Formats: sequence, C-alpha cells, structure tokens
Amino acid sequence: MLDPAQCRQARLARDARFDGRFFVAVTTTGIYCRPVCPATPPRERNVRYFDSALAAAEAGFRPCLRCRPDSAPDSPAWRGTHTTLERALRLIDEGALQEATLTALCDRLGIGERYLRRLFQQRIGVSPKAYAQHRQCLFAKQLLHQTTLPVTDIAYASGFRSLRRFNDAFHSRIGLTPRDLRRRAGDPAEGLTLHLAYRPPYAWETLRDFHASRAIEGLEWVGERHYGRCIRWGEATGRFTAEHLPDRHAFRVRLELDDLHALAPVVRRIRRVLDLDADTATIEAHLSHALPGLALTEGLRLPGVWSPFEAGVRAILGQQVAIVAARRLVTELVAALGEPAGDGGRHFPTPAAVAGSDLAFLAMPGARRETLRRFAAWYAEGDASDDPAAWTTLKGIGPWTANYAALRGTGHPDIWLAGDAGLRRALPRLEGADPASASPWRSYLTLQLWSRES
Repeated sequence: MLDPAQCRQARLARDARFDGRFFVAVTTTGIYCRPVCPATPPRERNVRYFDSALAAAEAGFRPCLRCRPDSAPDSPAWRGTHTTLERALRLIDEGALQEATLTALCDRLGIGERYLRRLFQQRIGVSPKAYAQHRQCLFAKQLLHQTTLPVTDIAYASGFRSLRRFNDAFHSRIGLTPRDLRRRAGDPAEGLTLHLAYRPPYAWETLRDFHASRAIEGLEWVGERHYGRCIRWGEATGRFTAEHLPDRHAFRVRLELDDLHALAPVVRRIRRVLDLDADTATIEAHLSHALPGLALTEGLRLPGVWSPFEAGVRAILGQQVAIVAARRLVTELVAALGEPAGDGGRHFPTPAAVAGSDLAFLAMPGARRETLRRFAAWYAEGDASDDPAAWTTLKGIGPWTANYAALRGTGHPDIWLAGDAGLRRALPRLEGADPASASPWRSYLTLQLWSRES
C-alpha cells in the first residue's frame, strides 16, 4: 500500500500510472473511486485510501458510476508472494467456486478448508466465497456498463445460477439493482465489446512486432493497432480482436464466444495475454536499481500465449531452430490438426489431437516428434502441472523449454532463460551484474534484453 501522501498526490494529478494500485473512498458520499476519476476531487479530510476495490467494498463503500472501479487494472500488490494464495485466486477467477465446492478447490490446492479460510482472512480480509462473489459482481457491472447483453445473459456470464440470486448479490455489493444500473449506464457499444484498461506506459509497438513475427496464419491476426486470435476455453470457442487505444490507456476488445458462461475467465485470460495488469513503473524502478548500467525500454509487457499447453508446443517446436522455422512448424501443426473456427480461421489443436497423431507431416527429428506427443498425452490425461520443474521430468523437455512456456503461457514474472542464445548475446549489456538481482522480475529483464537484440 502506498503512503497517504503519495496517494493524495496521485489522485489530485489523476495519474494513470497509479490506476488500480489504490482506491479512493469518500466518507461524505459513501462512494469509492479510481485515482483517475474525472469528478471534482474531494477534500483530504473526507478521504480514505484502500489498496483494493474489495477492501473498499467490505468497508461499506459503493463503486463510483463515473470512473467505474470495475474497469481498473488489477493490482497484484495485495496478493503478496504466497504461492498457494496466488493459485487459489487464479482458480477462483477462472470459476472454481462456480463449478464446484470449496472442498473441491482445497483438494486441487492440496490444503485444508480451515487453512484456506485463514489465509484469505489474513491476506485479503474476506472469505474465499466473498471474494468470488465480489469479483462476479464487478464483472457483471462492467458488462452492464459496456455491453447490450440482456440482464439474464449477464447473470449467466458472471457465474450466477439464478437471476434472483444475481439481483440480491448485486444489490448487496453495488448498492443498485442491475436494471437501475443499466438505466444509468448510457449507450453501450453494440455487440460484445469491452474496454480493458492498463497502467501506462505500454510499449505496444514492441509487443505488436513480437507477435507479428510469430503469428500463425488462421489462428492469429496482427495489425498496426490490433492483435487477435481464435480461442478455446473448455468446451467454449470463439475469437477476439484487441485494438490499442493509447489515449484511453486501454484496449477495445471485440469478442465472439459461443458460451457466455466462459466469458469471465476468457476476459481474464485476454488480460494475461496482453499483460494488462503489470505495474511496469514498479518493475522498471526495481530493474534500474538492480542493474544501473542497463538502458530500459519503458512499458515492456510479457507477450502472452493463450494457454500453457500451446506455449509448451511452441517451445518444443522452437527447440534449436530459428524463429522463422519454428513459426512454419506451428503453422503446419495448426493447419493439419486444428479444428475450423469459421471465416477461414482455425483453433489451436487440442492435446488429444496432437497425442493421437504420428506428426509425420512435421519435418523435424523423430525424437522431437515423440517429445511433442509425450507432452500432449501428459496434458490429455490431466496430469500436467503449472510448475516448470515438473515439465522437465518429461523426456525431451529441458529447463529452457519449460521456462519459456511458463513465461509466455502463464505470465510468470520471474523467469530467467539461462542458455538462451539471444540472452547470451545481450549479457555484456549487464556489465557484469548478476541477473538474479532482477528477481522477482527476471521475465521483464529477459524482455528488455531481447528487445535490444531484435
């Protein structure tokens, strides 16, 4: 949490770099806002600062209808470095408590319910179910503001099983009924279009060029101001196109999805692919202190891949070959095994499709084909882990492959790709400094060095 003097300075300046890092609650109105709120700034004696929207809501404040705190970038600061909590939050955000019980979630985490409840109370101040419902309501609020979806569809997309329960929870958390909020929301865009905010700066051109050099025909499309791709989440399929709006510090995302129940986790996955929640000012301040001799590019973001499985396949096909050759192999794999997605597009192949093919159409060593099939079977059987160390237990997958997949497929912030050819060429730029000093942001150091070699 920033100190009050920093918060005061940031809110009075409406500094977008602090958007989502803290929230401003006004005691005279009972409303909490983003620091970029366009309303007349309240007097300091009437202000309280919170490090999350959830904390402000639990203190009894309602979200502002002008700046819409539901649209702010997430801040990872209050999550800390607790691996179990981080994984629990991610699973809940992906719908773990909508699809199953708290007991089932704890079984996935390998911990007891009592321990998880205590962890949430100590770190966040609420129960896991209260956290999940808060996230559902804020996502529903965003949909009410920004889309023309009917209220019943929004309830379904937000993970509520009944309209009555949605209305009760929304009124309790937001202070308005969904229909009252919809009447105040103005004229939203037609279709399923959302605006996803980030904290500036954002090095869009660098990210765009990275994706463009690796884009797979039919699966992805990249333009001057946009990136898009075909997507799959469980049984749901669709596509999105994210257009960069630098003046608004946001992306306009146009989505097509055949099952709205998957909408919330899909939107969160898009945020991860575009790395919208990174606090690059904090990251780069740390890198500048740890490596004072390194010139930094402001606003670099991790170039995400849709899933860890896809990232792993790309990494295996990219072993010991140039980017152009790796791209050709992935293109051939998608063309041969990917399911049609309409308008000439194709989805990335499923683990079962890759595991069930002999992959004879791929011009590469037989041992690498077997590695790819072994990896796909591991995923298809449900045995895969997010831990890069677990990947290296598979024959043919070394630390570089596992770590590259973790960097791009999960957004892991602290990956150092020891042995990477591009990093070896860039190491003199560190002037003898130890890359370990960049922890916990070594993934961003990797991007900084790669950008110097491209």
